[in-house]
Amino acid sequence: MMKFEAKPDMHASIVHLPEKMVMAQTPTFRAAIIDYIDRGNTRLVFDLQALQYIDSSGLSVLISARNQVKKYSGEVVLLNPTPSVLALIELTRLHLIMEIYETEEQALIALRFDQNEKQAV
Repeated sequence: MMKFEAKPDMHASIVHLPEKMVMAQTPTFRAAIIDYIDRGNTRLVFDLQALQYIDSSGLSVLISARNQVKKYSGEVVLLNPTPSVLALIELTRLHLIMEIYETEEQALIALRFDQNEKQAV
């Protein structure tokens, strides 16, 4: 089950992904995430710690979320993927468009700054 956790003090939310993200569930996950973004939650940390398996349709949900937050000048980052999920992220080159962090604190701090501010620091 996917769970949204607002972090108001950090102006961000953590999206805890389930153990599996496969084609059968992706329409439900995509709709929930897009709705969450459209309600003003545009700085998201996708927590991949519990995620053991993701297929191409699951990856497309992450890409859809990234594209949606970009419409609002938001940002998506990834947190703590398992080795197998990280291998797939790297194989599909998603790590080139979404930053990956090992700790929740690092991910939330990264969302405080936009890309231009990160380069200046």
